[in-house]
This record gives sequence, structure tokens and C-alpha cells, in this order.
Amino acid sequence: MEIELGGNTSLFLPPLHFTVIAIVVIFLLVKWSKQLETRRMTVWFYFLISTYATPIYSQSTSEGTFELWVPLGFIAVFVYMYSNKRSHPAKIKASIIGLCFALYQIIQHYWG
Repeated sequence: MEIELGGNTSLFLPPLHFTVIAIVVIFLLVKWSKQLETRRMTVWFYFLISTYATPIYSQSTSEGTFELWVPLGFIAVFVYMYSNKRSHPAKIKASIIGLCFALYQIIQHYWG
């Protein structure tokens, strides 16, 4: 969405549904971080790390390049939480929200 501010100045905003999703995610992360007694920022770190998606395999063909993408950040966080054995439910929820963002990035890469 573009808002004209006069002259040669414009303000570009993301689509409304992206803005609503961002507000909901921020609200949930704040709510979940308040559930922790100490180190409240870890919920945010679990979320941010879980959003990382990267290609693990790439092959060039005559039709173009094929890349196999995986949510590597979520896999790393999941392995860490599984080995830690004392994962707080808020951290698990934050990493699952991060997985959703990583899957969205992968879908955008394949179909975008």
C-alpha cells in the first residue's frame, strides 16, 4: 500500500494481512516471554533462529538450477531442546511459529 505524503514523498506499507500477522506474532511472543521467570529474551531467540531456511543441495540442469531447501534453524533448535530435556512450552511454541515462517520462505522460494 502506498500513501502519498505530498511532493515527491511516499510511504510504502506492507499489505494489510502481513501487518496483522506481524502484530499477532509479536503479541504472542511478548505473552510467551512473560511466562518465563528468567531469560525472557530466549523466546525471541528461539523464534528468530527457527525462521532460518537454507538450501542443503543444489544441482544445475539444462532447465535451470534445483535447490533443496530445509528449515535448518528449526532443526537445530529442536535438536537442542530435545537434548536439553527441560524445554519450556513457551520456547516450543515460539520455535513452531518460527518453523511456520521458515516453511513460508521455502514455499515462496519454490513457487515465487
